[in-house]
Amino acid sequence: MESPPLPFRRTIRRQELRQIVPLAETTIYDLERRGEFPRRFNLTSRCVVWDLEEVEAWIEERKRQSRSGKATPSPGPDVKQRITRPVRDRND
Repeated sequence: MESPPLPFRRTIRRQELRQIVPLAETTIYDLERRGEFPRRFNLTSRCVVWDLEEVEAWIEERKRQSRSGKATPSPGPDVKQRITRPVRDRND
């Protein structure tokens, strides 16, 4: 007995992701690392893709949060860890 075919799930590569989500690659990587963005996966050792449906759901959730006023701003970089011109507390 054959199992039913899997539903068609479209995947996108980096170039198409950048057209859909206009964020820098480092920002996307940081969001993925923190679990706040859909995770990429390898189709082959040289081909990385994202599930389009997951990316679209992420965008819709961000839109819903933004319009409801519940969006939390992403934390900025820790400027105290900069090598050149680190920011110091005023009490230092």
